[in-house]
Amino acid sequence: MKKISVVIPMYYEEKVADECYNRVKKCLQEIKNYEHEIIFVNDGSKDKTLEILEGIANKDKSVKVISFSRNFGHQAAVTAGLKYVTGDAIIIMDADMQDPPELIADMLKLWEDGNEVIYGKRKSREGESIFKLLTAKMFYKTLNALSDVEIPKDTGDFRLVDRKVVDTVNAMPEHNKFLRGLFSWVGYKQTPFEYERKERVAGETKYPLKKMLKLASDGIISFSRKPLKLVGILGFISIFISIIILIYTLISYAFKLNHLSAGWTSIMVTVTFFAGVQLLSIWILSEYIGRIYDETKQRPQYIVEKTINIEK
Repeated sequence: MKKISVVIPMYYEEKVADECYNRVKKCLQEIKNYEHEIIFVNDGSKDKTLEILEGIANKDKSVKVISFSRNFGHQAAVTAGLKYVTGDAIIIMDADMQDPPELIADMLKLWEDGNEVIYGKRKSREGESIFKLLTAKMFYKTLNALSDVEIPKDTGDFRLVDRKVVDTVNAMPEHNKFLRGLFSWVGYKQTPFEYERKERVAGETKYPLKKMLKLASDGIISFSRKPLKLVGILGFISIFISIIILIYTLISYAFKLNHLSAGWTSIMVTVTFFAGVQLLSIWILSEYIGRIYDETKQRPQYIVEKTINIEK
């Protein structure tokens, strides 16, 4: 019998933990001919989140709990959950119920039709501010402009992924994973699943501006070297400007245009030229460092302090 795994990261979610479990469990029980497991990943919460999850796991052995030694971030929590899944079809979703678990059955049908990545595409986003909607739109435009791999717009981490796709992503050792980008990068047969995103059932968003910027930087740095090349372009532009200034100065002297202050030429040419040389040098070094950086990410992405209902 095939098995469904649901991975749910939890960070200060004591207000929604019980409802999250009840709704997900109910939806999974309604899907016939499939076994299931729910993997909650406690991302260093200091409230009662872990206590609630422990109580659920003690009553329901299909619930597995992974608890970090501290907060390592949403992407690290999802990555940890993917390492422990045993199912054939893996669902990634958040605990706030903005991504309704009632859609799992419909996504599963698309998987049964041969699709290997079914990613949730938001038709609307209820309860989110204009600022967040605008920044999200800008993020995807910027990311796709810089990246060599197209990442679908209006998507998050809510998706159903085939086991072999998860195995492929798990085999990647890199740190600071940007999972929605990696799932696009690996390829396989992908299809969108449009849905209406709801408001949080309780609690507050765990993605303030600081974390949104961190996620954006991870996405851009992980999937593009164009920012490094942009530094080189700026270097060439600076050198070009310095040459224009030098030519302009020579013409001014040749035609007796003495409106330039003494010393202005030497200062401007020197500053712009060496600024260009420095930026060009940084670009060359950055290309090498970028490649080294890609190969030397050996620090663990997270530390597991405790597990429940997981076989060693």
